[in-house]
Amino acid sequence: MTPSSSVDVAVVGGGVSGAACAYFLAKAGMKVALVERGDLAAGCSGGCDGNIMAQDHQPGYDTNLTIQSNRIYQQILPELDWDIEYTQKGSILVIETPEELDFMLDRMKQQLACGLPVRFVDQDELYEQEPLLAPGFLGAIECASDASCMPIQVAVALARAARRLGAEIRTYEEVKSIKRDEQGRIAGLVTDRGEIRTPRLVNCCGAWAPFLGKMVGLDIPIIPRRGQLVVVEQTAQVGHRKISEAHYVVAKFHPELTEGTDSETLKYGVAFVFEPTASGNMLLGSSREFAGYDTRTTYPVIRAIIRRAVRFIPALAQLHCIRTYAGLRPYTPDHLPIISAVEEVPGFYIAAGHEGDGIGVAPLTGQLITQIILGQETTVDVTPLRWSRFARGAGRQAG
Repeated sequence: MTPSSSVDVAVVGGGVSGAACAYFLAKAGMKVALVERGDLAAGCSGGCDGNIMAQDHQPGYDTNLTIQSNRIYQQILPELDWDIEYTQKGSILVIETPEELDFMLDRMKQQLACGLPVRFVDQDELYEQEPLLAPGFLGAIECASDASCMPIQVAVALARAARRLGAEIRTYEEVKSIKRDEQGRIAGLVTDRGEIRTPRLVNCCGAWAPFLGKMVGLDIPIIPRRGQLVVVEQTAQVGHRKISEAHYVVAKFHPELTEGTDSETLKYGVAFVFEPTASGNMLLGSSREFAGYDTRTTYPVIRAIIRRAVRFIPALAQLHCIRTYAGLRPYTPDHLPIISAVEEVPGFYIAAGHEGDGIGVAPLTGQLITQIILGQETTVDVTPLRWSRFARGAGRQAG
């Protein structure tokens, strides 16, 4: 049994977002406890790829979140004593049809207006850069600032940095209940190993955030959305950076242009995603399914991912898949995270619901939560991220 302790703020959830919150809060001089029922990155942070990618977002506010967070990644790298495999090779979205080309060129103009360093790569340059792509693609949109990292190592690095700043890292400790005082304010939490007295609690539990919310009477509208990935053996370089298909973005924001897509791809939300890793392996994805809290991989989805990948890079058919894995994206109805105080429960904060953007936006999330708790001006306008948009039944329509 761990002795009871008293801290300024308890962060529940040891993924990348939780570790980032613990790090920035400790850096601000607060006494912090990071509580995780398993090991660090045991949830979605250990079951995803490492995108810090802005160009697949809706131009405007969504794009700016990743732009700002990527800047913070670069600022804090010297403060970490653990290699997070951060690389900034950029990314490309490959264009297959004239309809996609028109849509993506128009979208590129909007992205440029947001300050995103994107450009059109014509057919000749595309095949010069990526000669193993299947023939017939019309070009691509390139974003030079997109980056990648190793999510598990990010969580470990941030937690270690937080510990050096005085934070308690309490893994394999599960929250059983939350204490509140007579006025309904947060007073502490009870775990299976003891009690932590605190006036502030940050819910960083990702897809599991609703379970912690129910402990204080909140119905948090976060749903798990499973994504499956394939790991390919180490081999000679097949692609030089992250390659995705423009169809993914078109399907998300312009679904009438997806006619002709095979039913299996549509059913499982499969889109071609290729990512080389620092180890020399390659990741193939991706998929999007509402399958509850089931983290198993399934043959039909893995088959659809591989078929889609071979269609774009035929040379992959000669390689071996060495393993598959899945993670649960924390989905919200408007595709934006909740990074906010909860007025109904003073001292309760939420930093969850990032869907597929949690890794990319983690440093910004930690910085924003710290600024909110300290009453400081926030790095970006957090109005669209407030809990109240759901508490009042408000909010934008899903895009």
